[in-house]
Amino acid sequence: MKIGIEGQRLFRKKKHGMDMVALELIKNLQRIDTRNQYVIFVKPDVDDACIPAAPNFKIVELTSKFGYPGWEQWELPRAAFREGCDVLHCTSNTGPIFCKVPLVTTLHDIIYLESISVFQKAGTWYQKLGNLYRRFFVPSVIRKSKKVITVSNYEKERINAYFGFKDDRLTAVYNGVGEHFQQVTDTVVLNTIKQEYNLPERYFFFLGNTDPKKNTLGVLKAFALFNQQYGNQFKLVMLDFDEDRLKRMLLDINAPELRALIHLTGYVPNELLPAIISQCEVFLYPSLRESFGIPILEGMACGVPVITSNTSSMPEVAGDNAALIVDPFDPKQISAAMHTLVEDKMLAALLAKNGIERAKHFSWKEMAKNVLELYEDVFNELEKQK
Repeated sequence: MKIGIEGQRLFRKKKHGMDMVALELIKNLQRIDTRNQYVIFVKPDVDDACIPAAPNFKIVELTSKFGYPGWEQWELPRAAFREGCDVLHCTSNTGPIFCKVPLVTTLHDIIYLESISVFQKAGTWYQKLGNLYRRFFVPSVIRKSKKVITVSNYEKERINAYFGFKDDRLTAVYNGVGEHFQQVTDTVVLNTIKQEYNLPERYFFFLGNTDPKKNTLGVLKAFALFNQQYGNQFKLVMLDFDEDRLKRMLLDINAPELRALIHLTGYVPNELLPAIISQCEVFLYPSLRESFGIPILEGMACGVPVITSNTSSMPEVAGDNAALIVDPFDPKQISAAMHTLVEDKMLAALLAKNGIERAKHFSWKEMAKNVLELYEDVFNELEKQK
């Protein structure tokens, strides 16, 4: 069987959630499958060594004068057919409408199809245009897909309620957590990272971005409330966040003085994140809406207490007694949870311990095995129909 995998953004330097899922899928398929042939379709970019070489894996770089739509709707299906793929797996929420190769589509979420007012007026223009694109193409792609993969039982229920599947095409396959996410105890490594990114002594770590669902504004409000009691004892560390956007958000909540307590690291390569997470007091992930929530597991695997949300898939991923669960729409509740974990060292240690064990239940290798079985199901079914 020859399997095509769409990985358009995998060669870009700054990879995001869906990129990392696709990359982990490919790396783990290389570990477990030497029998089938794979063709990975990517867009040329700077990180062209991120996919390890393997005898049965071929990289095909595709370009388009018409941006993302041209790449996905025109170049990708033509290349998959030209390469003789038996199956084409589109990994990032969308795919080509007209494709002669049978499709498997990973639908991480359908947030962009839902009428949730909290997301309608926020976000960048790029995000809004992306949502419009997916709103137009995804329903047709999903109807034509032989298999649809999503990443949690919560999202499976949401998708099924929206599309009304009458068959077994929709499957939930859990994401994993990278093996490099573990508690870093080497003082040399910790000090090196602390100096390189100028980390403060005591800090909360927040993995937020401009996507409204990440609840950056809510976290800033909670941090402002927290600091009314604790003054300058703690800082908030955020990654690659825009300085001007942060200042505007702080003005929106009437807390411009909070800027002095927020440390922006700039972009941090994924492999260095464990050393930053391992040194934080608490890992904050009170997102408004997630289809899975990989960062929850990353924080847990690094042995720090995690605060996450009582909404969507997050309780499913966090499990019982492995994280502090809050209402993400209530900054006071987030702030109270921060206060609790700073003051109650026994609870913080218990959550950290339970979190390490919880993270062990999620494996990229197991995810790859499950996805490979779906490829084989599609191929075998098509062979029967010949």
